[in-house]
Amino acid sequence: MTLTPSQSAKRAMMMTYGFDIVAAAIAMALALATRWMTTGHIPETFPILLLVATLTFAASAALAFYLMRVHRQVWRHMDASDALRVLQAVGLATLIFLPSVFAWNRLVGLPRTAVVLAVVIWVVILFAGRMVALTRTTRHPFQVFRKFHQDAPKAVLLGDSEAAADVISNLRKANGGAKVRLLGIVQTDAAQPGRAIRGVPVLGDADTLEFVLRLLETRYGEVPWVAVTGEARQPKVMASTLEIVARLGTKLMALSSRAQSPHLKEVRPADLLARAERSLDARPVEAITKGANVLVTGGGGSIGLELARQCAALEPAQLVLLDSCEYNLYRANLMLSREFPDVELEAVLGNVRDKTLLDQVFPTHRPDLVIHAAALKHVPLMEAHVCEAILTNVEGAMNVAQACVQHGCEKLVFISTDKAVDPDNVMGATKRIAELVVMRIARAGGVSPAIVRFGNVLGSSGSVVPLFNEQIEAGGPVTVTHPDATRYFMTIEEAAALVLQASAQSATRRRGGMYLLDMGEPISIEQLAESMIRMRGLVPGVDIEIEHTGLRPGEKLTEKLIHEYENLEPTGIEGILQVRGESGTDEGFELMLKSLLRAASRRERVEALTLLGKLVPDYAARAQERLRDVAGA
Repeated sequence: MTLTPSQSAKRAMMMTYGFDIVAAAIAMALALATRWMTTGHIPETFPILLLVATLTFAASAALAFYLMRVHRQVWRHMDASDALRVLQAVGLATLIFLPSVFAWNRLVGLPRTAVVLAVVIWVVILFAGRMVALTRTTRHPFQVFRKFHQDAPKAVLLGDSEAAADVISNLRKANGGAKVRLLGIVQTDAAQPGRAIRGVPVLGDADTLEFVLRLLETRYGEVPWVAVTGEARQPKVMASTLEIVARLGTKLMALSSRAQSPHLKEVRPADLLARAERSLDARPVEAITKGANVLVTGGGGSIGLELARQCAALEPAQLVLLDSCEYNLYRANLMLSREFPDVELEAVLGNVRDKTLLDQVFPTHRPDLVIHAAALKHVPLMEAHVCEAILTNVEGAMNVAQACVQHGCEKLVFISTDKAVDPDNVMGATKRIAELVVMRIARAGGVSPAIVRFGNVLGSSGSVVPLFNEQIEAGGPVTVTHPDATRYFMTIEEAAALVLQASAQSATRRRGGMYLLDMGEPISIEQLAESMIRMRGLVPGVDIEIEHTGLRPGEKLTEKLIHEYENLEPTGIEGILQVRGESGTDEGFELMLKSLLRAASRRERVEALTLLGKLVPDYAARAQERLRDVAGA
């Protein structure tokens, strides 16, 4: 017969309760027998006194230990506070016993020293039993005398054996002791219940997680948190764990195996990527950054700021941020100044559309490395503002590339997007033209360009994560465009690190190249929404509704990473692939490009859409649809 978590917990509590009561009876019987045998005189009333005193002491123990909830203690999780409660319960039992026996026969014939001896024997048995259990499970019998932080949250560690061992070791090395009380380990690899890893007992495997949590809830009166590490941060495990955590109303946290971060941290949407941490060699990036003048356009944006932050950490001679948003530029400048006080930092307010401004910035700051991250990227907004998208994404990129050539900057990084592949929207089409323009201008002028494509960045401005967070905070509904919509996602930190690695790779090649960041498998937008709801301890469809709104203008169900005529080759750097088979441009490209920019500057939307379709053949059919929509409007 399979027991439920509640039944298992109750059985364990009854066994603990029974042990403590039987220990009390044995202690009193031994104490009386020892006391009377050492005196050499056994009274005629000995059997009655022995029976009554033993039963009364056991009954007193039963009442005291129940009132003090000692039976709820889990021996393998005991600490000094639990030991103190045991001693308090023993004292209470003694106080109950003495008046009870006094009321019976005024303690006649009962040696006072026998009571003291019974208490000593009882305490020895209680702690001996617990220490034997600790020896068998945690291999740390003296854990019972160790004090945990009173406010430390109780947690179950979910992960593989190796990662769990590292986490436990780092927790114990942490200054001031561990800030979390690990009740046990649930293994994602071969579980061995009854075994201990660095003194923390193994409670089961991932399939038994809910059973373990419900069992501990019965014992402790609350569901412990779940701390994930190692293999537990893989997508499938994270998804199933979030469902359990939300159902039980507890928290899902993360514990890194890194020594510098041994404390519980909230699981972020970025953790849903469950991408293995990449160990990148910083030396190639340092070689092009340390002591160099670095210019980051769009440096106030989420991606540009992270690129600037990672560059600043490599000790550039000067770091220049250029952005058209006053507040973003102010905020970025303030943050970087505080974080890197020794780096010479310059903030330039302006737009990459302004060629005159760039012709002033470049000779003034003489950048050795330019990272062009400035762009208009919100897909539905760009559908409504075609000309603005062209002027910023195409002309802005062209201005930056030309400035690099004219002012002798040999290293240029251009941030592109997966939406530039078979574009279905204005934003993607403008970024595709920009890829071609930057490559043409840079190579013709002796500049080594690194064009880097990647997908959506979790948490960046305008992305779904901030939107979902706001909707969840408001109580829902969370809006998802389509149940089958998927996107490639990266974290801001990961994207920036790989962009810099790609720029270092390109710097070693005279003609530069186009690179693709490995983003793993695409993620379902609906699953992302469900997971973010569960992160708050809520149940999708019950506590927060998910509403399907339909694809917005210019959106696709899925994104592609390369064109049909392109293929991918490894670069030798994990996470970075080189795109081969780049498309050339025909003789009329330059003329149509000029016409496109002229139409955009005049805000001739129809002409601009027409030329976009001609310059990007993959976008031609979609451009015709947009033109019909414009004509109909």
